[in-house]
Amino acid sequence: MVLIGVALIVIGFALRINSLVVVTVSGLVTGLIAGLPVKELITQFGEAFTTNRYMSILIVTLPVIGLLERSGLQNQAKHLVSKIKAASAGRILTIYLLIREIGAALGLNSLGGHPQTVRPLIAPMAEGAAQAKYGEVPEKDKEEIRAQAAAADNIGLFFGEDIFVAVGAILLMKGFFDQNGIHTDPIHMALWGLPTAIFVFIVHAFRLHLFDRKLDKKLGSHARQEQIPEKEVVEK
Repeated sequence: MVLIGVALIVIGFALRINSLVVVTVSGLVTGLIAGLPVKELITQFGEAFTTNRYMSILIVTLPVIGLLERSGLQNQAKHLVSKIKAASAGRILTIYLLIREIGAALGLNSLGGHPQTVRPLIAPMAEGAAQAKYGEVPEKDKEEIRAQAAAADNIGLFFGEDIFVAVGAILLMKGFFDQNGIHTDPIHMALWGLPTAIFVFIVHAFRLHLFDRKLDKKLGSHARQEQIPEKEVVEK
């Protein structure tokens, strides 16, 4: 019966109800089914908010990012990349993947992120590279470029942070092993994540290369067809 809270979360997300409301209601329902008093439930909500109040700092950055976008940050990013002839969407995302993974390995998880880096900078730069190379890019392909930008951020962070010794996953495994009488060194555990991170970078960099070839095959031929009439007019 306690797992009804999980079902409420699944249903709420499927219906696209406000996530904060869904999680709060699910927590209340789970606590009531488990037999916890209402006063104790409210107390736990308050303690959880107080303990993790630093997470709300992200809210402060959102108005700043909004003002930067309104002032033309995305347009400037596109314009800057469009001047680089060798730039392509896949190459830009590969460079960001490398930076994101190295930053996460050093514990700099806030160096990137979807709201503060991918949306205002990385995705527009990748779109600008595609537009400079192929001309006007259809909306469907723009959405795919944005999805690839978000994926590069997720992959770089997920596999890069496992190299950092103070990440939560390493500390969790360290505590689990200690409880079961297995004494390990967190530094050695973190170093075991290095081969995986390198392999993941190679694999995803190759996938981004294939994405570039896909765009070139789809949009490159269309751009060349549009240039043929212009050449004929000049010759005439």
